[in-house]
This record gives sequence, structure tokens and C-alpha cells, in this order.
Amino acid sequence: MVNKLKTVPLDKMIDKHVGKRGTERRETFENELKIELLGQAIKQARQERNLTQEQLGELIGVQKAQISKIENSVKNARFETILKVFEALGAKVNFNVVLDNKKLAL
Repeated sequence: MVNKLKTVPLDKMIDKHVGKRGTERRETFENELKIELLGQAIKQARQERNLTQEQLGELIGVQKAQISKIENSVKNARFETILKVFEALGAKVNFNVVLDNKKLAL
């Protein structure tokens, strides 16, 4: 007996196992994913600048452990600290605010 595998789109799998868009569980999942990507962006920018976590921490006045926490889980980091990190790395940060499907001018 041959077991055939079926290809399923990622969105369909997430809908099934996490919940459909608009549900509280799905929104939490999406937000955590975005936060994780922010931490990865900080780590990548630091590495491209050939800085250690300790060196980056010294640039913005925090301990190496704080940089590690930011890179691995931004949930507990202050917004001000995240902005300082990007500024120290010479990275430009852009924000988009969408209200009722309309992008607000900032």
C-alpha cells in the first residue's frame, strides 16, 4: 500500500492548526511572528556591522544580556531601546500605520 502525501498551502495549515485570520489566537500568533522577525533583523544588522552583543550594548548603554534578550525575544524590550539599537547600527526604521485599510501618513 502506497501512502500518498498531499501538498497543502501554508495559510491553510495555519488556519487549521492556529485559527482563521481575525481570531484572537491567530492575531497572537501573527504578532509573535512579527516580533521574532524584528529580533532576527537586529541580530543580522549587528553581525553585518561586525559587532558583538557586548559592543552593541556599550554603544547604547545596556548590558550584553539585554542585547541577547532583544535578539531572541523582543517582547520584553522597551520600544525606546529597540530604536536606540537600530540607530546605533545605522539602520533606518520605517513604520506603517493602517487604519480601516487606509495607510496613515506619519
